[in-house]
Amino acid sequence: MTGRGDVSGIDSVGSVDGATDARADSPGLPALVDAMADDPLRAGAAAVIEVGERPLSLDWAELRAEADRVSAVLLELGVEPGESVAYQLPNWVECVAVTLGVLQIGAVVAPVMPVFGAREVAMVLSRSRARVVVVPRSFRGRHHAEEFAAVAREAEARALPLCVEHVLIVADLDPSARPRAGTDAAPSRRGARPAPAPGDAAPAAPTPASADAALAPAPAPSTDDAPAASVPADAASASASASDPTPWPHRDFDDALASAAVDERALRRRRPAAGDVAQLLFTSGTTGEPKGVQHTHGTLALATAMEVQHLALAPDDRVFIPSPLAHQTGFLYGLVLSWRLGTTAVVQPEWNAAVALDQAFGAARASFVQAATPFLMDLVDAVESGAPAPASLRIFVATGAAVPRELAGRATRVLDTAVCGAFGTTETCLGTLAAPDDPPASAWGSDGRALPGIRIRIVDDEGAELAAGREGHYELHSPTMFAGYLDRPDLTAEVFTADGWYRTGDLAVLDEHGYLHITGRVKDVVNRGGEKVPVVEIENLLFAHPSVKDVAIVAMPDPRLGERACAFVVAAPGAPRLDFSAMQGYLAEAGVSKYYWPERLESIEVLPRNPVGKIQKNVLRERIAALLAAEQEKRS
Repeated sequence: MTGRGDVSGIDSVGSVDGATDARADSPGLPALVDAMADDPLRAGAAAVIEVGERPLSLDWAELRAEADRVSAVLLELGVEPGESVAYQLPNWVECVAVTLGVLQIGAVVAPVMPVFGAREVAMVLSRSRARVVVVPRSFRGRHHAEEFAAVAREAEARALPLCVEHVLIVADLDPSARPRAGTDAAPSRRGARPAPAPGDAAPAAPTPASADAALAPAPAPSTDDAPAASVPADAASASASASDPTPWPHRDFDDALASAAVDERALRRRRPAAGDVAQLLFTSGTTGEPKGVQHTHGTLALATAMEVQHLALAPDDRVFIPSPLAHQTGFLYGLVLSWRLGTTAVVQPEWNAAVALDQAFGAARASFVQAATPFLMDLVDAVESGAPAPASLRIFVATGAAVPRELAGRATRVLDTAVCGAFGTTETCLGTLAAPDDPPASAWGSDGRALPGIRIRIVDDEGAELAAGREGHYELHSPTMFAGYLDRPDLTAEVFTADGWYRTGDLAVLDEHGYLHITGRVKDVVNRGGEKVPVVEIENLLFAHPSVKDVAIVAMPDPRLGERACAFVVAAPGAPRLDFSAMQGYLAEAGVSKYYWPERLESIEVLPRNPVGKIQKNVLRERIAALLAAEQEKRS
């Protein structure tokens, strides 16, 4: 067994020596799973545990066997190396098996966020050119398979070519007749109660079964599998029904796997190399056209090796994954990280802080999690409301959205764990990361320091590097850089400087100790008459007010100064609302220059966030602009 931070035994798929990537011809990510499944002493250890309404687990041998069946089905459908396979699945064990099944035959995973609707799904399927798609029959009140008729119509309306030929539908009941979490058959869905999103109040946790209960064997194969066929010519006008849910040929996922003929030697011959593309993720698109980010097995492997070394993670850690596996946080710093460590991945299909505390940290003993602000906020709120603190949790790496410093400090005390700041992008993986043994105020009060082998710099508008303490544009140079935007070399070129540094689009300050402090997105700057308002600093101050649960500051148009600041505030439960004059008095007492005070306060029930927890400031900017326009129209 390797020691904490020792990655010497798994260098075949990524090395931290000099922070250089593995050779392009060395084995890809599935080699990490093979090492566990082929070891008689470790094959029976839990590889993945699902918590929630359907607590179950797969050991390493079972996981690979299930993935082999997925691979066999994909090979039957003609999937070739380098071909994208799309799937829109929750954090079920089936999603883990599909991910491994795609990767181990050299195909490319193209996961789709479960919350995406017809417009986003049509874009992903068109851009990825996926022929095979895996979707749930239902999840959280939606019927994904039936929605494919809308996807086809959306694609036709936008002139998006689709290559879909085969749809595998994951039923509401698994092969052992247990309801899959979040489906129409699940107890929590009877009565159509909506599932909570991060930041929402969570219902009481269900009574858990044994967290390490083994997955029951699949039933006998069905004989009514639909044959493969081409995309129907009238796909865009096809209507979905219970008997014919998609415009394309479809099969039951479980039946397909049960009838698959697995040729292990053929599968092993298809194993990918480190230089092969492993993943295709599409950016959120809040700043424009969504871009398809491609990563190789080697860059993803190296990214996890660097985190293992930096945080001194070990095989006796268990990795909790509340973030969607369709997002880089859940995929890379959850699932792939667990493979890197040879440890258990604890997945949660529907976010619920009570379930996480009871099952993920209680029964499953998860010790590490990397997730966005809303997850951290909900855990803190739950413990402060009387739930027991997560005794097994050692490290919470806060990423994906700006973490208010007051929240991070409170979480450190309330959860009795190390909260570490970090910053990364889909394109670059993590660039900076704090560590548990850093000074507390730096560990959770910054966005970390550059990981070994990664260089970071702050530059002015002309590209000149700035000294410590000065705000500017944050750029980095990393060996975990993406392989480019799919089919868009022009957009790829735009994000790099002439000397090869990646432009993050963020404003930041490097302090004298090398810690990074993100101060805002370039596009989120409030430029008040030529003076930039320190948005993140003011947000952190307001977040610490006892009447404030959440806050975001955005620019609102102004005819004289160009822009002024508007604060959107979510009131803390049970506290009096913060009004405009009280906000001004609070900022005055804090010594904030009046020039930087928000000049309008809007109360809001909840801040709009994207699927990974980032505040959608573009939505707030549009909202305040519309309010101002309506007020102006009333006056005129």
